[in-house]
Amino acid sequence: MVSLQNSPSVHRTSLFLNSFPQSQKHSTLPCCRRAGISFLIKAEQAASSSTGSLSQDRPGRRQVLAIGAVAPGVFLVNQNSKSFAAETKKGYLSVTDKKDGYSFVYPFGWQEVVVEGQDKVFKDVIEPLETVSVNVIPTSKQDIRELGSAQEIAETLIKKVLAPPSQKTKLVEAAEHDVDGKAYYTFEFIAKAPNYTRHALSTVSIGNGKFYTLTTGANERRWEKMKDKLHTIVDSFQLFNV
Repeated sequence: MVSLQNSPSVHRTSLFLNSFPQSQKHSTLPCCRRAGISFLIKAEQAASSSTGSLSQDRPGRRQVLAIGAVAPGVFLVNQNSKSFAAETKKGYLSVTDKKDGYSFVYPFGWQEVVVEGQDKVFKDVIEPLETVSVNVIPTSKQDIRELGSAQEIAETLIKKVLAPPSQKTKLVEAAEHDVDGKAYYTFEFIAKAPNYTRHALSTVSIGNGKFYTLTTGANERRWEKMKDKLHTIVDSFQLFNV
């Protein structure tokens, strides 16, 4: 079983941020238009080794997973979350982290779980690849555009942070958008493992002296069914001053 207790994502993200020169100047890019991170890929591997391949539907699988047979010991439900969650619109709940200064929504029915190295994680208890995670790392940068273009940052994050080197990845598209004067990069990518393919969306931004990454996704076989929900998650991610 693959353990999630020593997720390297924080260290890898830190290395990613530190690889940029501190003297790099701010540049404005035209607008082209929300781990997850390596643990999301490992989650499928962990679940697969406990329950067999989860990439194929088979009778009774959903009933078994529904009673908590997904990778026992890997996920721990956080019963004492400090997040403020409230129903925002039909089918979604909102999370506001007043300490780190961000908010987003996630589908009703997903559970909050604890994964070391991640600030927030919510997941579907039946489909192990349907998750959303937020990672927060300190940075001296003031704006995401100081690190490069949306395409450059997306390609680097996918290769060095969001998927392990053993997986084949593909950047589908990357875009920049602005919310209340704050720049965000949002990108779509695919990560292929030997026994499954994950289709994911990420959004990154900088504020409050921190580099924020929100990643959500689903198994490729469920992408068409889930993509609107996943876009809603990513589009809802917003920073505020703390």
